[in-house]
Amino acid sequence: MALDPEKLDALRIDESERSGSNVLGRIAMWLLLIVIIGAAAFALWRFAKSGGDSDNPPPLRTATAQAPRQSDAGVLDASGYVVARRLATVSSKVTGRVEEVLIEEGMSVTAGQLLARLDDSSVQPLLALAEAQLESRRRGLAEIEVRLAEAQRQLDRTRQLRERKLVAEAALDAAQAEVDALQARLSAVRSDVAVAQRTVALRLQDLADLEIRAPFDGVVVTKNAQPGEMISPVSAGGGFTRTGIGTVVDMDSREIEVDVNEAYINRVDAGQRVVAILDAYSDWEIPASVINIVPTADRQRATVKVRIAFDRLDPRILPDMGVKVRFLENAAQIAAGPEIRATVPTAAIRSEAGQDFVWLVRNGTIERRGVQTARRQGSRIGIVAGLSPGDEVVTSTEIELQPGMQVGE
Repeated sequence: MALDPEKLDALRIDESERSGSNVLGRIAMWLLLIVIIGAAAFALWRFAKSGGDSDNPPPLRTATAQAPRQSDAGVLDASGYVVARRLATVSSKVTGRVEEVLIEEGMSVTAGQLLARLDDSSVQPLLALAEAQLESRRRGLAEIEVRLAEAQRQLDRTRQLRERKLVAEAALDAAQAEVDALQARLSAVRSDVAVAQRTVALRLQDLADLEIRAPFDGVVVTKNAQPGEMISPVSAGGGFTRTGIGTVVDMDSREIEVDVNEAYINRVDAGQRVVAILDAYSDWEIPASVINIVPTADRQRATVKVRIAFDRLDPRILPDMGVKVRFLENAAQIAAGPEIRATVPTAAIRSEAGQDFVWLVRNGTIERRGVQTARRQGSRIGIVAGLSPGDEVVTSTEIELQPGMQVGE
């Protein structure tokens, strides 16, 4: 089929139109590039202006100088745990099925209080049998006593008749033999009664052993068994037998145990004052004192265990809590050293040419202040001169500080 030349000419693109569209594209691209460059230049100008303009104060992190605390006069830091010297996992004396559990976690108990009861269905019949046997022995004893009394009267009458020559000597001997036989029988029955009483006492003890009671005053911290489970004083039956009903802690026996490196144990003495800080209450300083140094070392860790007593117990102090302690200097050591007027975070101290100084914030203005430092304790350092409690110091900043620089509130 022949192509129509007129239709082909209609499809051809005019060169003048193509060159015009290319020019418009280049103009749009240059305008966009100019806008981007202008925005970047404006942003840089604003950033430079905010760094030197007093109307936009530099970002700072500050801290307040604090009065020295008792814990700042420490010679050694250590960590350990709160422990209870008196705690017990309460179990039964015998193996049996748990019938009733009367405790819950957090419950306070007193010595002798019933905590749980085991199934007594096999002990009660034995107790009833022992009591019946005791009753039978007692009735037999009463019969022998009656017969003995009658034999004694018969002996007395026979003796009187013999004195009057009315009966033969053999009759007197027979009456005496009857009394002697009944006395022997009475002694044997009394022994049987005593045995029966001891049997009843044994069955009562078996019954009492099925009642699990608190060994001392304390608080239940764990409950390990439920009704229907088997319990045993020794591990038996794999994982299907419990070895305890629960754990009772004497809260009055709480103290601290810490491990001190043996290289520093010479800094610790019995009776030495201690400040304890629980991990759960980092701002609470608890006064305490050293009970004693356990006279043995851990060969593997090269540490010595130290026991520490709280001056006053508090409900917030719980067994197995993590605690940090600071062993304090004695009065003579503190008096011999320089007096600390305040403490600040160690991040606030800067040094230049061997001189310590801080950036002090006063009335919204940065001021450089030389200070004389003392011993460091953890994250804080003592200040002997140059600062007072309540002064605000810079701990960190993102820009270089200069004296007289204005800062915001």
